[in-house]
Amino acid sequence: MNERDALRALAADLPHAGDDAAVVDDTVITTDMLHERTDFPPGTTRYTAGWRAVGASLSDVAAMGATATAAVAVYADAAFDDDRLDRFIAGAVDVCEAVDAEYVGGDLDTHDEFTAASTAVGDATDAGVVTRSGARPGDALCVTGEWGRSAAALRLFHSDSDEAVERANDLFRFTPRVADGVALAGSATAMMDSSDGLARSLHQLAEASEVGFELDRDRVPVHPAVDEVAEADERFELAAHFGEDFELVCAVPEAAVERAREACPGGLTRVGRVVDGGVTADGDPLPDRGYTHG
Repeated sequence: MNERDALRALAADLPHAGDDAAVVDDTVITTDMLHERTDFPPGTTRYTAGWRAVGASLSDVAAMGATATAAVAVYADAAFDDDRLDRFIAGAVDVCEAVDAEYVGGDLDTHDEFTAASTAVGDATDAGVVTRSGARPGDALCVTGEWGRSAAALRLFHSDSDEAVERANDLFRFTPRVADGVALAGSATAMMDSSDGLARSLHQLAEASEVGFELDRDRVPVHPAVDEVAEADERFELAAHFGEDFELVCAVPEAAVERAREACPGGLTRVGRVVDGGVTADGDPLPDRGYTHG
């Protein structure tokens, strides 16, 4: 059983689960676990790891259109090195401050593989939360930011150049789109974050909303770093299928797109449309392929 099948199996018994975050009495809460083997390539600093681990949970809060309040994390390693632990905490504090939240503590544990588990909480705005299940045919398909930065970072991590590895760490420290999520809360009909990639996110949204999507490949905003590390024919693959960019994917009524674009500090790009069924890119089926946890 893969992760998505496991989530489907749990959904019947966990009514608050199944979206990017659970919502209980207007409080939004989510948790994530990241491992060195699957999430932190060699060269990832502990500062970047702290930023990215906590940022992943803050991104889930953003996907609900909620404000971020606070975060905690578990730090587990084979041994506690004061400098590496301090740098991890510094990254966690800084990513929280970037979205007007507070890092308030956590736990320490020993583990043979460096592992970080984070939890973030937030508050629904007066506009209410945005789930994955409200997209309607005729809505515009929109995304925040630029895509492919994590794919570019991974290639740079594999470089022998210290400068390239430093650049990779910079790219790995994404800004959670909390402000954009709040800005979209009043207009988006469905939304999620793109931790598993754009293509897989579209399939997940399509399943939750019982609709389809037509994606225009050339409209997908690709991060400039992709062009530094990839050939032209790889751009869409890295932007759409790699995952781990932590941008927002949303459906917005056509009449609200321009207003939503003006309100999003991270930028909002119309990349397609919501249709009755199927997930396509330029008329061809878009494979349900992206980041896989494990």
